[in-house]
Amino acid sequence: MRSGALTAGVLRRALITLVAVCLALLAPGGLPAADAAAPDEPRAAQTLTWTAGDSITEYTSAPTTAVAGETTIVFENSAATGNTTGMVHTLTFDTFTDGYNKDVNLNLQASPNDENSGKWQATVNLSPGKYRYFCAIPGHGSMVGELIVTDGGGEDTTAPEAAAEVTGEQDANGAYLGSATVELSATDDMSGVDRIEYALDGAAEWTPYEAPVVVDALGEHTVRFRATDKAGNTCEEKSVTFTVAEAGEDTTPPTVTASVSGEQNDDGAYLDMAMVMLEAADTGGSGLDKVEYAVGGGAFQPYTEMVHVSTVGEHTVSYRATDKAGNSSEVGTVTFTVVEKYPNPDPVCPELDSRPIVFIGQYDTHVPNRVTASGCTINEVIEDEKAWPKQKAFLDHIRNVTDELYADAVINGEERQLIRDTAKESGIGKPGQNDGYTPIFTGTENSFSKWEQVGGGSFGLNGDGSMTSGTTVDGMGMLWYPQAQYGDFSLKLQWRDDAPGDGRTNSGVFVRFPDVRDHPDESRPEWVAIKYGHEVQVFDSEAGDQYKTGSVYGFDEITHGGAGVTPKGTWNDYEIRVVDQKYEIYRNGILLNEFENSPGQLFEPPRGDDPGTDGRQHAKGYIGLQVHGTTDVVSYRDIRIKPL
Repeated sequence: MRSGALTAGVLRRALITLVAVCLALLAPGGLPAADAAAPDEPRAAQTLTWTAGDSITEYTSAPTTAVAGETTIVFENSAATGNTTGMVHTLTFDTFTDGYNKDVNLNLQASPNDENSGKWQATVNLSPGKYRYFCAIPGHGSMVGELIVTDGGGEDTTAPEAAAEVTGEQDANGAYLGSATVELSATDDMSGVDRIEYALDGAAEWTPYEAPVVVDALGEHTVRFRATDKAGNTCEEKSVTFTVAEAGEDTTPPTVTASVSGEQNDDGAYLDMAMVMLEAADTGGSGLDKVEYAVGGGAFQPYTEMVHVSTVGEHTVSYRATDKAGNSSEVGTVTFTVVEKYPNPDPVCPELDSRPIVFIGQYDTHVPNRVTASGCTINEVIEDEKAWPKQKAFLDHIRNVTDELYADAVINGEERQLIRDTAKESGIGKPGQNDGYTPIFTGTENSFSKWEQVGGGSFGLNGDGSMTSGTTVDGMGMLWYPQAQYGDFSLKLQWRDDAPGDGRTNSGVFVRFPDVRDHPDESRPEWVAIKYGHEVQVFDSEAGDQYKTGSVYGFDEITHGGAGVTPKGTWNDYEIRVVDQKYEIYRNGILLNEFENSPGQLFEPPRGDDPGTDGRQHAKGYIGLQVHGTTDVVSYRDIRIKPL
C-alpha cells in the first residue's frame, strides 16, 4: 500500500511538471516564442504574478515590490482567478509616462477562452526604480498600479543625498558679478534618483530641475532644493544663499571656430558627406548666449549639434557667436567639397536607407552612412528593422558586418566600436524592447488573427513573418486592427512592392477612421476608412493616379520629386506621425510630407464610385491597410505603434 501511494505521488508530480513545461513553451500574448521560458533553461530569479477577474476597475491581485534582475512575469485572467464572463484584460507596462522606468515593454493579453486558458508569462529584466502598469483595453483605464523595484538589498527607505554648487565670477566680497549659476546634483545608492526640484526666492511651487539655474537679478537670492528617489523617499529641504552684484560692461565678443571631418579622397573632397563642428567661448564675463550657422548663404539658424552636409558640390558654411551682452563675433566661414562615393550599379540590398548618418533603431551613431563594397549603404546592411530573435543574434550580426566594413576600409576602428556600442545600447533583439513601440503585427499566427478583413480582397500570412495582399480573393477592401483606437501616435511599418510583372502596387495605410462594425455605412465597411479617415498613399508608379507615395489621398499631393521610387521587391521603412491635426510621413528615415488637416475640408471624389472624404478633425480612430486586388500586390511586416 505504501509503495502504491508513493508511485501515485510521483506520477502526480510528474504530470504537474509536464503541464508547467507546456505552459512555459507557449509564447505570451503575441510575443515570439523565444520570449517564453523553455523547460531546459534556468528559471528567472523571481516570479511576480498579476491576476484579473470580472472587474474593469482593478486587478484581482498584484505585487507592489520586487528586486532588480531577471524576472518571470505571470498574468492570469481565468476562471480560476474569478473571470466568469470571458472578458479580455491586458497587463501592460507604461513606457511613455515621465517619472517611471521605461525599459520594459510588456503587453500580455489574456482571457479564459484563449489557447492558454488565460495564463501567460514572459521573462524580463527589471531595473531599480518605479514601474507603472495598466490594462490597455478601452474602458478599463482605472486598472492601474505601481511596482517599486529595489537593487536587491531590501526595501529602500533611505532618502537620497542632494547638493548645490554656485559658480560665476565673484568680487572681493564674494558677490557674483552679473549672474550666478546654480548646479544641483543628487545621489542614491538603492532605488536611484527619480527627480530633483528647486524653488527660487521663496516661491511656493517646486520646479523640476533639468539644467543649471542662472540667476541674473541683482540682490540676495536663496535657492531651496530637494531630491526624491524612485522608491518615493524625499530628502530634507536644503538651501543655498548668494548675492548677485552689477558687473562691469562686457564689450568683448566671443570666439568661435569650425572644424570639418569625414572620409576624404586624395583631392581632399569629402566622400558622400562632411560634418561641421562649431566650438565657441566667451571671455568678456557676460557668458555665451548663442551660436549660429548658415549653409550656402542661407539664413542663420541655431547651432545645436554637428552640421551634416551631404549634397554633392562645393559648400560654404558661415558661423558666428553672440554673448549675453549682445556682442557678436565676426562671421567666419569654412569651405569644402562633397563628392559621391560611387556605388555598384543596381545593388540588391535588404532594404533602402540613404540617410546621411548610420542609425541603429532610433540611436544616432554619428558615423557617416557610407556606401559599402556591395553597393549598399551601411544602414542597409545592418538590417536593424529585422525581427531578431535575441539580442545576441543581432550583436553577432553587427560584429560580422563591422569587421567586414573595417577590412574594406569603409569605417575606421573608432567608428567600428561606435556602431557596436550603439547596437548594444539600442536593445534590439531583447524581449519586449521596441523603443516604446507596441507591436500590433509581428508575423505570427496569433498577431495576424487580431486583424480583420472587410470588403473585397484578402491578405495572407507568409512564413517569413510578412503578410501579402491579393493572395486568394480579388477586389478592393481593407485589413484593419479593431483592438484599439489611437489619437496622437507614431506608426511604423515596412512595405514592399510585390506587384506581378512590370506593374506597380497601389495600396495605402488608413488612420483615424471610426469603427466599421456599427457605422451607418456598414453596408460598404471598406468605404468607412476612406470617407471618414485619411489614407497615406503607397504608390510608386510613374503613371496612373497622381497621388504618389507619401501623399495624403485627396488632400495633399506629392510627386515622385519628393517621394522617390524604389526598386520592386525592396523593403521600405514607413513612419506616420500624427499629433493633433498635423501629419508627418517618413520614408526610409526621410521626411516626405507634412500635412495640416483643416476643419470641414472636403475631398471631392474624381469617380462616381468613390464616396469622397469629409475631412473632419478626428481626434482618434483605427488603423487599416488597403488592398486593391490580385494585381496590386503589396507586402507588410513589423507593424508597431507608440502613443505620442
